[in-house]
Amino acid sequence: MLAAQLRNGTTSSTALSTTKNSSPASKQNLRGSNRPVTFNARGPDGLVNGKAPGGRAKLNVAQRHALAKIVESGPIPAIHGVVRWRRKDLVRWIFQEFRIAMDETTVGRELKALGFAKLSARPRHYAQNELEAEAFKKTSPPLWRKSEAGSRAAPTSSSGGPTKRA
Repeated sequence: MLAAQLRNGTTSSTALSTTKNSSPASKQNLRGSNRPVTFNARGPDGLVNGKAPGGRAKLNVAQRHALAKIVESGPIPAIHGVVRWRRKDLVRWIFQEFRIAMDETTVGRELKALGFAKLSARPRHYAQNELEAEAFKKTSPPLWRKSEAGSRAAPTSSSGGPTKRA
């Protein structure tokens, strides 16, 4: 009943006062928390289909720029101990630099938001022998070769008469 009154344009204080005086069941619902019913900035309709704001970001703007810079420059094996960045390595770097614990998935989302794409090597079977694969490939002559001059006969007319050279 309260939501219906609010949808019809009644103010929240008027709707609450009429609801309190109308029935004991509504009084019991309101008594549980001694505070008025509040809505977000979009009103009751915003509660039905509004998107939740979510938690606050773990990295601030400066930390995101530092992350982008370190990913673009690449790791230094002597310092970072890796030859290419993985999300797992970046999680460790973020913790060492900023003392912020993050999940690998969160780091992946941050990198995607910064415009980075995940690159992965082409999968290769562990038992594949490259030398045998090269030997197995068929070597065949090219499908066409340029013909030598004069080897082709002059085209004939389909009407049966002789053709003139151009």
